[in-house]
Amino acid sequence: MKAVLFEAFGQTPTIENVPDPAASADGVVIKVEATGLCRSDWHGWIGHDPSIRLPHVPGHELAGTVAAIGKSVSRWKIGDRVTVPFVAACGSCFECSSGNHQVCEHQFQPGFSAWGSFAEYVAIDHADTNLIRLPDDMDFATAASLGCRFVTSFRAVVDQGRVQPGEWVAVHGCGGVGLSAIMIANAMGANVVAIDLNDEKLAVAKQLGAAATINAGDTPNVVKAVKQITEGGAHMSMDALGHSTTCFNSVSNLRRRGRHVQVGLMLGDHAKAAIPMSKVIAFELEIRGSHGMQAFRYKPMLDMILAGKLSPDLLVGKRIALDEAPAALMAMDRFEGTGISVITSF
Repeated sequence: MKAVLFEAFGQTPTIENVPDPAASADGVVIKVEATGLCRSDWHGWIGHDPSIRLPHVPGHELAGTVAAIGKSVSRWKIGDRVTVPFVAACGSCFECSSGNHQVCEHQFQPGFSAWGSFAEYVAIDHADTNLIRLPDDMDFATAASLGCRFVTSFRAVVDQGRVQPGEWVAVHGCGGVGLSAIMIANAMGANVVAIDLNDEKLAVAKQLGAAATINAGDTPNVVKAVKQITEGGAHMSMDALGHSTTCFNSVSNLRRRGRHVQVGLMLGDHAKAAIPMSKVIAFELEIRGSHGMQAFRYKPMLDMILAGKLSPDLLVGKRIALDEAPAALMAMDRFEGTGISVITSF
């Protein structure tokens, strides 16, 4: 099969012919019909993820059809239209038994701890635990765009952030994660303040339901601006970028007993961000992470999509070919364009 491959961190990836994957006893092989490009893939390519073993095929936001099935798989058949969370769970550890597949003790992640979906085919283990059936009328590009950024934002806003109608939500960073969170928070009845350095992205944030926007490059004090707009601070705030400044601002712009959810990966130079702990104590703030979403939690999200309350298709940006993926991957640190780029031609 054709795949994007890199043999050294930071080295230009190439398109190579590599062996087709085989299904494990409890796994499947998926024919990839679409796969999203995510900044997490860029972090992996740079070398920020210790689980990657070289040579490596990236890609973790995927949708496609089941092409091969292991002998122990009972819920799926060849031809089924499916997607999968980027955290694939074992289904049997303590965390999985408690319903927290997203922090499985024995998780594997396509595109990180295993070869990923920048390829014609990808293998997924523990298929009965991890696969999600796609609605017949959902196109593969939209389905692939759910796989990391949208579902992580859904869990961040709905489960971890516990957003209620009428609350104020601040979203720091209007890339794929941030725009997803804005759409979801708006659908939950919240008022959203969107913060970014790019006016084009802020305009898209307004279109997706943001009640107010802040250009952090033109605003001397982002925290003060959020507090003025929200009349006291956000009830829930999210760092959707993964930067020392946005993390600090997201915690600092909360009102008393507010909730901060960290979604953007804090890696490289931003691995040790400053947190205003005196405010965390005095205001009884909550700090939580959001690391993907369990397969069984997709149903409420898909129900909202089918009901027209969420429109993730609006977040799909460029549709590119696999041959274009190496250049697109290397450019992801420049934060160019809006929406989610998806590989749809192999």
